[in-house]
Amino acid sequence: MADFTILSPTAILGYGFPEDSFQRGLACAPDLIAVDAGSTDPGPYYLGSGKSFTDRNAVRRDLALLLQAAVSGDIPLVIGSAGGAGARPHLEWTVAIVRELARELQLSFRLGIVSADVPRDRALAGLRQGRASALTGVPPLDEAALADSTALVAQMGVEPIQQALSLGCQVVVAGRAYDPAVFAALPMMRGFDPGLALHLGKILECAAIAASPGSGADCALGILEQDRFILRPLSAERCFTPTSVAAHTLYEKSNPYLLPGPGGDLDLRGVTFESAGEGQVAVRGSRFIPAAPYRVKLEGARRVGFRSISIAGVRDPVMIGAIDTILQQVRERVRAMLPGAESDRGLSFHVYGRDGVMGAGEPRREHPAHELGIVIDAVCPTPEAADTLCSLTR
Repeated sequence: MADFTILSPTAILGYGFPEDSFQRGLACAPDLIAVDAGSTDPGPYYLGSGKSFTDRNAVRRDLALLLQAAVSGDIPLVIGSAGGAGARPHLEWTVAIVRELARELQLSFRLGIVSADVPRDRALAGLRQGRASALTGVPPLDEAALADSTALVAQMGVEPIQQALSLGCQVVVAGRAYDPAVFAALPMMRGFDPGLALHLGKILECAAIAASPGSGADCALGILEQDRFILRPLSAERCFTPTSVAAHTLYEKSNPYLLPGPGGDLDLRGVTFESAGEGQVAVRGSRFIPAAPYRVKLEGARRVGFRSISIAGVRDPVMIGAIDTILQQVRERVRAMLPGAESDRGLSFHVYGRDGVMGAGEPRREHPAHELGIVIDAVCPTPEAADTLCSLTR
């Protein structure tokens, strides 16, 4: 069986990539161009609101280059988690851009559209049958949360994407998807090892972030072989090293050895990372362990209120030293002036330069910086109430 080459242009569709890196990737005759278009990092707002967290013009620029390369080179193009969160509005938004570009650039191709939306009644039936279990650190799902959800998606595995490809679709735009599935679906159809294909996808979904220096806005190439895969940089500024690839494989993981996904776990206990010369790294030993029953991650969002924010900077050392006391006094004063204004999520302070990122988990909380950035965050049942609460607090 011949090797299978995958070109990953960027970590997220719309984040951009250098055209020279992309052209170097195309010169390697890739069998697939694949890109992840989403993330849960921006939080639930975009899923619930149906808006994309990426800019339309930026997405359009990336898509124009990808579509022209795919069609002219007869290369399959797979896009996952369309529009950022991958619900129907995000999928439709992305497909509209694809259709618009196809008309303008006079491109002809078979388009596959794969939805990830889950009907609320189906999710409710599964919950009542005891088929839903909470992820670590997440409270159990209940009927009230489902009833209040404005959007509900399931993180699809490779199978729906494979179905679209098997129907002859050259361009596949999928809703919410397991990031590696976008890269692994086609090579798995061609008979490549699922463990290697999924592990390669786990790295390529971030494009060149696993290189040194890393970048999510640069291209990377992955080459699947029978017993290993190779990562190749596409910029002279970067190289893959065993350390950089291993570090990326381990980050953001609850368990560094077993990575759960749709239908099973990616087992990395026997993985090795070796230099393959010229800034390349070879990876061996990845295994996929199927699980029964087949489980997928369910993601939902519900409205909790309307937000108003204000940002303040503090450099006075006396105020910084007493910041907790001052914020508590502000909170009490606001409560006295607006009884009930802190109902629902109410008023929060995010103090950057002290613990704005990690909150209570910050180990150096008692050693703040010489200046602080304070985000006043007001959430209320109405926009007017949120603005009032934020204004008084400010």
